[in-house]
Amino acid sequence: MTQMPNNTFFDDTFALARDPYRFISKQCERHGSDAFETRLLLQKVICLRGEEAAKAFYDTSRFSRVSVAPSRIAKTLFGRGGVQGMDGEAHRHRKMMFMSLLTEDKIGGLTQLAREIWTRRVLQWSRMDQVVLYRQAQEVLTEAVCQWAGVPLDPADVDRRTRELAALFDFAGSIGPKHWWARIARKRNEAWLRGIVKQIRSGTYDPPEDTAAFIVANHRDLDGNLLDAQIAAVELNNILRPTVAVSAYIVHCAHALNEHPVIREQLRDGSPDDLHCFVQEVRRYYPFFPFAGAKVKESFAWHGYHFPSGRKVLLDLYGTNHDPRPWDQPESFRPSRFREWDGNPFTLIPQGGGDHFQNHRCPGEWIAIEQMKAATDVLVNGCSYEIPEQDLQIAMDRLPAIPADHFAMTNIRPLERTE
Repeated sequence: MTQMPNNTFFDDTFALARDPYRFISKQCERHGSDAFETRLLLQKVICLRGEEAAKAFYDTSRFSRVSVAPSRIAKTLFGRGGVQGMDGEAHRHRKMMFMSLLTEDKIGGLTQLAREIWTRRVLQWSRMDQVVLYRQAQEVLTEAVCQWAGVPLDPADVDRRTRELAALFDFAGSIGPKHWWARIARKRNEAWLRGIVKQIRSGTYDPPEDTAAFIVANHRDLDGNLLDAQIAAVELNNILRPTVAVSAYIVHCAHALNEHPVIREQLRDGSPDDLHCFVQEVRRYYPFFPFAGAKVKESFAWHGYHFPSGRKVLLDLYGTNHDPRPWDQPESFRPSRFREWDGNPFTLIPQGGGDHFQNHRCPGEWIAIEQMKAATDVLVNGCSYEIPEQDLQIAMDRLPAIPADHFAMTNIRPLERTE
């Protein structure tokens, strides 16, 4: 058995917090290995990166997700009792509930709703001196996903619900007041959704049977029991929150268009395939989730390294997306690379790897791709705008990492589309 490289520092918690997206890869490069051991919050943790590591990490016979998420993340980003913390047949059964919502027709319906809201927003922007795209995208996606999911949302509540949903992913990794606001937002959000679930079950609210609200409220576990109303609220949130979080990717799309004007012009007259390749390269190139966590079920050996039972493991998502072995010149933004990509589910893993049905790859990935396409089309063909002086450097020490000034826009004008 080969001795796994080990960081000599007593604890790397602060080093990881300072550079969450690049820490694992930097250490792997230092050790000349795709695996190393360190301490985080005083606990031993194994860190991995790369395609082969991803294949091992998403082997459900080797790793468990139960009780892996730190308490502060469970109380903000994920909630307690949701599908992210399940394994085995129970996980597959719950996952199928989400997959039933993600047919091509249903995703298309959500995308069409978002397009209509984007069009109205552009008209509103034309009467404003300046808008901040990150915030605007959050509101657009909140409106669209609530309407699509059958979750009642009064226009007067859009701002409040958007702020609550955004806090769950914007401040999940924060320390101090922002983190506490995220926990308050989680409680308010779950109380709101729990009330909707109870109304559906009592018959006082009757959404269409093909909506997420109806399906989640009436979902039964493997024993045939309805989900506890609190768990149902968490799972309904697991549809709303990830959709609103796509706002970070939409800002990255705008950033890429600004950084690469030639690509922007290509998209103006391009094909659907051009747009798809652009969006996939944004997902590969820009940061979203830095890593995923799991726990070893039973001891095993991988590449000569010993993985003891119960050991926590982190897989470097961002680093795997920038691994030069499958990705030629990974630090170059090149959408054309996806014209020849083989679809390997272990090399492009911005929202997890492996199979959507069997593994913990995010089923909302398909929603993210279509929402990014819709927003990019608006930015390229639906409006003109100017970029005022601001800090557009990607803040890699924040989760999610986005431009420091959240991408402000001025002098926005709607464009008439030509058929």
